[in-house]
Amino acid sequence: MKIYTRKGDDGTTGLLYGARVAKDSIHIELNGAVDEAQAALGLARSFCGNNSKLNEILIGLERDLWVLMAEVATLEASRSKLKEGSSRVSTKMVERIEELIDEIADLFEMPKEFVVPGSNQLSAALDLARTVIRRSERLSLGFCSEIPDSVVGVYLNRLSDLAWILARWCEAEHLLARG
Repeated sequence: MKIYTRKGDDGTTGLLYGARVAKDSIHIELNGAVDEAQAALGLARSFCGNNSKLNEILIGLERDLWVLMAEVATLEASRSKLKEGSSRVSTKMVERIEELIDEIADLFEMPKEFVVPGSNQLSAALDLARTVIRRSERLSLGFCSEIPDSVVGVYLNRLSDLAWILARWCEAEHLLARG
């Protein structure tokens, strides 16, 4: 099977359900940024143990981003085909992120001053992921203005908060381990 199709040589690309849009459309710009965020979360995951709670959380977040990208890759005319939680971001997904934030925040003492990223590789990778997620969130404003019932922007906002709290947790754990 060939990986190239030549269909995009005219500056367009395909969305779900067959629609084609310009490669600089908000759908593609946003999905590109979310794809980067997913890769950044994967990079962070590569620094933690396979059987760790953090590994489990990050895999779940990476899978959530597939759901988000499916929603973003769908034009308004085909939105009725999307299913909450599997191809459309749901409020339950947002609530799950909020629960994780609260759960993780209870595990350590929050910093009382500005944080300088880079305490360790894992927290630095999570901070990098957070900044990419923030960029995705900014790009989501254009998408969400076209699709007012979407919670994509809300999800990305909470996800960046979660990435921040996870990075701080990893710094706290690192400090404890170093004694």
